[in-house]
Amino acid sequence: MAGTTRLIDKLVKAARLDPVRKDVELENGDVVTFYTTPLTAAERERAKKDARSDDPSQFAMQLLVRKALDSNGQRIFNPGDVAVLKNNVRDSDLQKLLLAVLGADDGEAEAEPLDIKSSD
Repeated sequence: MAGTTRLIDKLVKAARLDPVRKDVELENGDVVTFYTTPLTAAERERAKKDARSDDPSQFAMQLLVRKALDSNGQRIFNPGDVAVLKNNVRDSDLQKLLLAVLGADDGEAEAEPLDIKSSD
């Protein structure tokens, strides 16, 4: 059975968890760019826990804060930004950002991967 690939190895290889570019057009016509990765089960569990609620919008907000990255692979929001996002950002713009994060694995053929070099 030498040369047989284990299913777990195939699943990991097929996951393609590299960050991809997301361009979101805001209501005022500006375009914001960020990067995000497809959702994993561990990230989903952590976001549910951090949401402290069964409210899907709280869950999505936690995902946005945790998964939206800049071109250097750094988070662009911190947990303290949730209140600002809720109270000082147009809801339609916020919804577009949330959908971009939730749709990170939407299979966009033109999605541009982000080449993040590890600093370790």
